[in-house]
Amino acid sequence: ASMKIALFADIHANRRAFAACLRAAGEAGAKRWVLLGDQVGYGADPAWCVDRVMALAEQGAIVVQGNHDAAAAGAKESTSRTAGEAMDFTRAQLSQAQRKFLAELPLIANDGNRCYVHADASAPQRWNYVHDSEDAGKHFDACAAQISFCGHVHIPALYSRAPTGKAVNHFAPIADNPL
Repeated sequence: ASMKIALFADIHANRRAFAACLRAAGEAGAKRWVLLGDQVGYGADPAWCVDRVMALAEQGAIVVQGNHDAAAAGAKESTSRTAGEAMDFTRAQLSQAQRKFLAELPLIANDGNRCYVHADASAPQRWNYVHDSEDAGKHFDACAAQISFCGHVHIPALYSRAPTGKAVNHFAPIADNPL
């Protein structure tokens, strides 16, 4: 029997979108919840989003840390002025308990034959992006799991390893794609 997994990545404190997607995933019959990092950053409702993520974690959801989560918890990060101002706002909205929760999230989580990570699994603490097949190959080399999921890039993509060992991109979104 298959189990529906709801994957969330880069929520960035967008309460309305997160609430709508949580509702849709529940209605679609999701039984497992996975959050791939960046629960906060940029958006206006970091406290609400972190509270919801904490509640999901208490119910068994897998949650990994993203670079914005680490920054909100106090990690030093070089960012643009706009991102820095957004992070100052985010930190001010979060309680000590919420910041502690974000600080203690793992960078990578394995669940059966699945690996979950925010950025490239070869060095998750460096927050490298998986932008192309070469990046995907490094990511695959670091994953013992058969299937992996990562966020961070804000662009959907699907990679696999060909029988030759080369990573191949199977999907690149285009504007006006009816998907």
